[in-house]
Amino acid sequence: MGLFSFIKNAGKKVFSKKASEPVLTAEQEKIKALENAVSELGIPVSELKIELAEQVIVSGATGTNADREKLILALGNVDGVGAVADNINVLNPEPESIFHEVKSGDSLSKIAKEVYGDPMKYNAIFEANKPMLSHPDKIYPGQILRIPPLS
Repeated sequence: MGLFSFIKNAGKKVFSKKASEPVLTAEQEKIKALENAVSELGIPVSELKIELAEQVIVSGATGTNADREKLILALGNVDGVGAVADNINVLNPEPESIFHEVKSGDSLSKIAKEVYGDPMKYNAIFEANKPMLSHPDKIYPGQILRIPPLS
């Protein structure tokens, strides 16, 4: 559990400029958009609760640290989110990944060489960031990626 920082003006655009339902406040609209973004990715989490304060506050339960980390990244890699406070309970803890901020000129193979010493290990990073990544070449500066420990 902790606080994870993100680049606030980089990431997936999930907040609409207009309210979809007039009965929702702007905050409720943003929470609904974040919940929909998580739902679309299919990350298994029970009792998901998202709050907005100075940052996004997320709680719930996941089976693994990998799902916990994906949930944090799914919420943090959203345009307009600067930090995610993690209150997620992990049922089967495992070694945690490190997070890496993508820089201009980065590729998954370049990151793999930097972290693992082998550019051909890029697929481990790609797989660790599914379903947020749809293709190994679709990364952008400012995006935060999971870098899992190699077994």
